[in-house]
Amino acid sequence: MHCLRATWCETMSEFLTALALMFAIEGLSFAAFPGAMRKALRDASEMPERLLRILGFAAAGLGVFLVWASKGFPAFNLL
Repeated sequence: MHCLRATWCETMSEFLTALALMFAIEGLSFAAFPGAMRKALRDASEMPERLLRILGFAAAGLGVFLVWASKGFPAFNLL
């Protein structure tokens, strides 16, 4: 596959790797603990929407921070 912009290809490659890892971890969770995962999904479906939204933003923020930290805080290199 030929890419016109190497950085775009690298970014997409990292994104696809992260997505694949997410599917692998989630799949293993369901395979290893089907009862617990079913209960977790049932419990989540009974939570208020506002709480789910807050937890979702918190998890997304933590994920972004961890990726940023794992890359050595690259935004500081721009300053």
